[in-house]
Amino acid sequence: MTAPGLTVDTAGPVPPYEQIRAQLADLIRHGVLTPGSRLPPVRQLAADLGLAAGTVARAYRELEAATLVVSRRGGGTRVAAPRTPSTPDERDELLSAHAEAYITAARRLGADDDRLIAAVHERLGR
Repeated sequence: MTAPGLTVDTAGPVPPYEQIRAQLADLIRHGVLTPGSRLPPVRQLAADLGLAAGTVARAYRELEAATLVVSRRGGGTRVAAPRTPSTPDERDELLSAHAEAYITAARRLGADDDRLIAAVHERLGR
């Protein structure tokens, strides 16, 4: 039970816990890790990545604070069910967060504003 494709650059400027958090968040947001999927135990993932258990535990805590995962003593850490907004303000906040994630991913691919907007228009046209 390992999370697919996790890598950590311990010599890079981004702290290892943040690299783990960001990669797992991306896997969850893109549906690679689905609701109910169990994440590897902290100690196992730490050993697999050659890191201290506290580093992985911090990444998991950050994911839990973002409501992407839920942890239960004895039950491990699992991907949380998507949050359903209950008010228009919550919906707008969630929509904004998804837009930010899309923009960030598109920028990583080298997309400029025109290509980013064109991709949205293409999907809306389908």
